[in-house]
Amino acid sequence: MEEISDWLRLADKFADDGNAEGMLGAAQEILALDKNSADGYAVLAEADLYLGNLDAAENFAPENLRGRLVKAAVASEKFELITALKSFAEVIDEARAAGDKKILSKALAWSANSLYLAGDAKTAAENLREASALTGSAELFSKHLFLSNYNGGAAKSVAQEYDKFFAGVEQFAQESYSHEKIRVGYISPDFRQHAVANFVAPLLNDFDSENFSVSVYQTGASDFVTARLKSGKVHWRDLQSFDAETVARIIHADEIDILVDLSGHTQNSCLPVLAYKPAPVQICAIGYTATTGLSAVDYVLSDTNCAADENNFTEKILRVEGCRLCYAPFAEIPAAAHVQNSRVTFGSFNNFAKVTDEILEVWREILNAVPNSRLVIKSKICSISDGREIVMRRLKNFPRESVELRPYSRDYLEQYNEIEVALDTFPYNGGVTTCEALFMGVPVVTLRGGLGASILSAAGLTEFVARDSGEYIEKAVELARQGNLNLREKVLASRLMDGRKYMQALEKIYMEISN
Repeated sequence: MEEISDWLRLADKFADDGNAEGMLGAAQEILALDKNSADGYAVLAEADLYLGNLDAAENFAPENLRGRLVKAAVASEKFELITALKSFAEVIDEARAAGDKKILSKALAWSANSLYLAGDAKTAAENLREASALTGSAELFSKHLFLSNYNGGAAKSVAQEYDKFFAGVEQFAQESYSHEKIRVGYISPDFRQHAVANFVAPLLNDFDSENFSVSVYQTGASDFVTARLKSGKVHWRDLQSFDAETVARIIHADEIDILVDLSGHTQNSCLPVLAYKPAPVQICAIGYTATTGLSAVDYVLSDTNCAADENNFTEKILRVEGCRLCYAPFAEIPAAAHVQNSRVTFGSFNNFAKVTDEILEVWREILNAVPNSRLVIKSKICSISDGREIVMRRLKNFPRESVELRPYSRDYLEQYNEIEVALDTFPYNGGVTTCEALFMGVPVVTLRGGLGASILSAAGLTEFVARDSGEYIEKAVELARQGNLNLREKVLASRLMDGRKYMQALEKIYMEISN
């Protein structure tokens, strides 16, 4: 019936607008016309999904393509990962064969969260790129670029495609200001309980107030960390309720000389704000280490210890002396009091999506080289029954008794007291995870050229940086024989935690690029 088709199109528009109540109304109209309409029940189920009524969504969802997509999403929301992944894959295949681009784009986009949680960042990134191509969504493409970093990063030519989404954006006229002090603005959604917040305090507290003024543009939620970060030395703007263009107008009106984005392509990215070019000089720093692909971003912050290649970036690379990060934890860190283990214990507390098959092979060789040793993997995926099963499938070549899976817990820092050696991931290194392990007195083995090497260098621990995977294994084995090293005092006294030295090096760069 043509009238039902009209209501289905309207339901899709409501879905695109995030109007679940409108979808419910459309579903009721469809079912009033045909009380047995599978499409009507599918729309009803999808609306309940958006409203968080998971049981109702599952019960109403019929066995047509749209209904099965809803059931896959419900399984994902309930962390039934194995069921969700299988169901999403089937819907994607059938929607592609049927040429149903609407269902296909949703299935591709929705599947990414389950794939990422299950540790398959590669397929998640591929699905997001295809979904973006179908929908023209800059947000989905941004997520694709972020997840690409788990497997070595997207090629520069791919990253540059992000710029096309902002081809129609009218940028602000670039003015050269003559301020008494250089005005620096920091923009991020993560001035809150978030990994990035562990590196923000020096930017706000240790800057040279005689030569610089600092403004903060908060685009995300507030919490107790936000309250701790707020400083009387900075001008703080809470802009979480504003759209990208409005935020850009506010920044431009403040006549910011250098705008520093701390999010890159991470969740709730601020890059759409930078696309308007509200400041004459724009930098991506701290929260993201790859290229943004956005032509409005002039520079990306790296350091003298990182092997960042200009050929992989659309931006010019700024290399701060030492490390691009300064560790300043926002929460109190518990005491380091290492327990005496009956077995040598290696550990990885990183996001399991960073763990590649190559890494697992390296870790297996480490365990084989240290008799009676074990590996503790602590990650969110281990908090889920299906997640543990997925991890153990990946670890099929490991002796079962040599691996312990631990769920996320609030006392995760104290659990470093049971670890002799922390094993970094590659090519996507840990950031705050590495800093936390070192501060808890645990040595971290990493490969040279990445963020891990920069952190260890700033901490004065270059002996833990390996040239290749073979030396990575050797260093891990040797450190296991040495026992506890009690590194906290050394890390505290190192450049890694010296906010003033870090800001001096950073402000030297600010001076150079503002002239």
